[in-house]
Amino acid sequence: MGNAFYRLADGRDAGYCVNDTCSTPHCGARIDRGLAHLCGTEPGRPEAGCGDYFCGKHLWSSGDNDDTQRCAGCLPPT
Repeated sequence: MGNAFYRLADGRDAGYCVNDTCSTPHCGARIDRGLAHLCGTEPGRPEAGCGDYFCGKHLWSSGDNDDTQRCAGCLPPT
């Protein structure tokens, strides 16, 4: 079970009940700030990604062993 609402250390609200739009400029797709849309592994900890939230069109599996989701800017070079 996930978290519907919580506040990150940087003051941003997060959780699957927090409505937002994709962080890709000019996309505008409606998403929530749940883990399914997070670039990285843990909210507020951008070690594995930027920590922003993206729609399914702009978020991919990194191909790492942990299968971390990442945006285009955070994908490892191919």
